[in-house]
Amino acid sequence: MPRHRTPRSRLAAVAIAVTAAALLLAGCDDAGGLESAGPTPTAVGPVRLWPELPEISAPPIDYGENHTERVDGIAVPGGDVHAVDPVAVVRADVAAHPGQVTGPDGLSEQTARQIRECGTEPGRCPVLKPYYRDLTGDGRDELIVGITVPEQQTAIRVYMPEKGGLTRIMSDTEAIVGVELAGRDLIVRAVSAGIPGYEYRTVWSWDGQQRAMLPARDEIVHVGSPRPAPDPSADTP
Repeated sequence: MPRHRTPRSRLAAVAIAVTAAALLLAGCDDAGGLESAGPTPTAVGPVRLWPELPEISAPPIDYGENHTERVDGIAVPGGDVHAVDPVAVVRADVAAHPGQVTGPDGLSEQTARQIRECGTEPGRCPVLKPYYRDLTGDGRDELIVGITVPEQQTAIRVYMPEKGGLTRIMSDTEAIVGVELAGRDLIVRAVSAGIPGYEYRTVWSWDGQQRAMLPARDEIVHVGSPRPAPDPSADTP
């Protein structure tokens, strides 16, 4: 079967069109068209250092980041944390750990005493204004409590309504300069004592597997002029 051939007239038309297009492109170059920026840098992937290091067989030291605990003696009808007294919640939390001054459960004896006396000495009560936010994504607010403690530090505790009561899902104590809510994240900004002019920023996020608020991101941020170091003598006895 003979092959189909393109008529010479059509070939000539194609040649003219190609020539015209080339001339147009050349004119664009003269008028400041797109120019090459040079060769594209080669992408460099991560390089693993010391691949011969053995696998970890023992867990690291537990610093209490995922420590959670049920708060005894506090009822939350309908799972609404707005209906509970934040001072009563903190008082019940402290009562479960008498004499505990360190770790996620600990508060100084001075702070524990002031919490017990909040009813009779409201002016010295260290429990700050509560805040509410759905941090777990289950459609119900959590209770966020701040507690002032010695050495100009602040304890942050978060309580989740669960099974008619409360579960503490976060506890952290820092020399805090600011706390922010961003979506379902709690951002804690704390003084960096060892690096003047910087602060630590820790983003606490809900982890459904651990069922706790975990420090998902931790960074050191330059903030300008160094902040004064906390003065322990400024604390109220």
